[in-house]
Amino acid sequence: MMVPAEKELRTVLARFAEVRIEHDVRPTGRTSRALENVTYTLCVMTASRTAEEALRTADLLIEQYRTAREGVVQEDETLAA
Repeated sequence: MMVPAEKELRTVLARFAEVRIEHDVRPTGRTSRALENVTYTLCVMTASRTAEEALRTADLLIEQYRTAREGVVQEDETLAA
């Protein structure tokens, strides 16, 4: 799997949340299509087959991004000392 850039993944996750809420509050054909489209995008980005799997994978990727950032900060602090 190609790993998506953090910014793009976070953008799609935010869009997914926005559309999911909108669809849950006022379901229409438009919100249904929007949810289907953003779910498809999220699944492709995470190489997943379901929304649930895609969300789990996205959570893991975000945790990896956070861990990598912390490693860089610790390296910088060590070099500065």
